[in-house]
This record gives sequence, structure tokens and C-alpha cells, in this order.
Amino acid sequence: MEPHLPPSGSALSAPDDVPFKAIVEQSLVGVYVIQDEVVQYANAVFAGLTGHTPEEIVGMHIRDLTPPWRSEDNLQRIRQRVSGEIPSMRFRTQGWHRDGYPVDVEVHGSRVIFRGRPAVAGVAISIADNVRFEQDLSHSREQLRALAASINEDREKQRHLIARELHDVLGGILTSIKLDASRIRRRLERDENREIADGIVDLAREAIDAVRQISESLHPSLLDHLGLVAAVRRQLGTFAERHGIECRIDATESPLPVGPARGIAAYRIIQEALTNIARHAGATRVHVAIRLDGPVLHVAVADNGSGITPAELERPSIGLVGMRERARDAGGHLEISPGLDGGTVLRLVLPPDGGAGRAP
Repeated sequence: MEPHLPPSGSALSAPDDVPFKAIVEQSLVGVYVIQDEVVQYANAVFAGLTGHTPEEIVGMHIRDLTPPWRSEDNLQRIRQRVSGEIPSMRFRTQGWHRDGYPVDVEVHGSRVIFRGRPAVAGVAISIADNVRFEQDLSHSREQLRALAASINEDREKQRHLIARELHDVLGGILTSIKLDASRIRRRLERDENREIADGIVDLAREAIDAVRQISESLHPSLLDHLGLVAAVRRQLGTFAERHGIECRIDATESPLPVGPARGIAAYRIIQEALTNIARHAGATRVHVAIRLDGPVLHVAVADNGSGITPAELERPSIGLVGMRERARDAGGHLEISPGLDGGTVLRLVLPPDGGAGRAP
């Protein structure tokens, strides 16, 4: 069926010398006219989207061409354009194939005057491949996030195990060596032998200190025994001594009721933030704030350094991506932005362990 062409100026108008019907019929996109919620015109491409011929689809109501869960939404969009509330609209929706399954389409339609009355005319294309690609991509991202979360969890377990073995086993062996060397030293009479024994004792003491430091870097024991604030406070003390950067922490002195998953996530994110500050910021001051707002943990890390740039935010480093993924794995949200007075501010929000689902 060929649509009646209204006077010049309408959306359906065309110069007399343009072969309108030939263009429409040979178009690679679907072309349609809908009036009174009924298809008045459709080219072969539009009709084929739902498995019909143009002759079959003309006269069909939109409800017959739309999945039940999309009917009211599609009808409302048509009414909005016909009434002039929203004269033109572009959106994604679904049609209903005659064989009984939904088809994903993108539609662009506008209000027109058809045979003297308002109607909607426009174009439609199949986006099934696009939707399938987006779904596959989303699924792949979820799988990668799940893999990253699993790797982080396994890594923390291994760190905890190795830290405990270093502290308990190797630390115990070295302590025994130190004690035995001390006993030998007391029984030695010659000064040169005493010097050798002293050297052994000193080496054993240094090894014990190194084991303790390595064990703490793998898994902070304070986090298990005294909680997040105590662990971060010691972390800041070590950081300030090592890099000559003034550090301040605002947090309650009493242990916060923070579960192990949330505690280790916050600790590791603060640890990575301090590493980035030492490497890139050129800062002289760092301020860490930790508080609970009801059951939700809030952490902020601010420095007075050179500040993060828009380019760094747009194309973040592996460290920044890792912090965001760790926050997401814990069901929280991480935001990094330039400070109002310079520097960089990191804000972390974490729900209770086993609480709200992943942040979007």
C-alpha cells in the first residue's frame, strides 16, 4: 500500500521529481506509518522484522506486533508523538515475531499528518546482533570481575598463610638460633670467638626483624587482633618514617565493628593509595579519615600533592583499576577526584560484610 503524500512541509512530503516509493521500497531500513495504533504502511524490511509481508502487516494493531511486556510502553510512546507531547523520538524496544519470540529493534519515529490526521512515521532497524554483542560483553566483564574477586580472595588467603608460617615457623627457628648463639657467647673465653658469636646474634636479630616485617606486609596481624584503625595507624607511622611525609588520621580509638572482608579491602585500598602518593604525588601531607555511618564504612585519603589529572582519571593506571575492583568486590564504591585545594582525594564507601550487593 502506497502512503498518501501530504502537502509540502510535512514529514512525509517530498519533491515531485523524487521517486519516493522506489526509495522507500528499496531502503535497507524498515519504514512504517502508524495511525490509530494500527500499521497503515510498511515496506518489506519493516514487515520482515516480525516475519510478515507488507500485505500481512498493514492493518495489524501494535499490540499484535509487540511482546506483552512492551505493549503499553510502545503504545504510550506512539500516543506521546501523535499528541505532540514529544514530536520525535528515538529508542530501543522489541517487536514480536510471528513465530513467537521477541526481536530487538531501534526505532526513530516522528509525528506527521497522514491523510489529514496525526500519525507516526519513521524507520526501524534490527539490533539483534548489537544486543547479543552487548550481552556477551557484559557477561565477559562479569566473569572477569568474578575471576578478579576470586584471585584477590585466594591471594589474601595465601598471604595470610605465608605470613603465619613465616612468623610462627621461620621466626621460631631464628629465635632459637639467637638464643643458642647467646648461650655459646657466654661460654666463650677468647675475644675473637665472642665477636663471632656477637655477629651471629646480630644476624639472627636482623633476620627476625625482617621476617616480622615481611609477615606484616603480607598480612597485618593488627587487623586481626586490634582492628582496622590500629592497623592503618601503624601503616601510616611506617609510611611517614620511610618517606618523610606528615600523616594524620581521624578515627575513633575504639575498635570499629568491621568484618574481615571489609577490613582487608579498606586496608589494601589505603595501602595502594599511599603507594601512589609516594610514587607520583610529591606530597608533604596525607590525611586519612575512617568513620562508620550506621553500618556503612566511609574512608577518605587526601594529600596535598600535584593532584590527579583528567587524563589519569580517563585512562587509570593498574593500581587505580585494582582499587576500584577491590571496592566493587566488597560491594562498595570508590571515587577518586582532584581536591578542592589541590592534591587528590580518594573516597571509599563499603557496606557491611554480606550486606548490600555489588555497587553499579
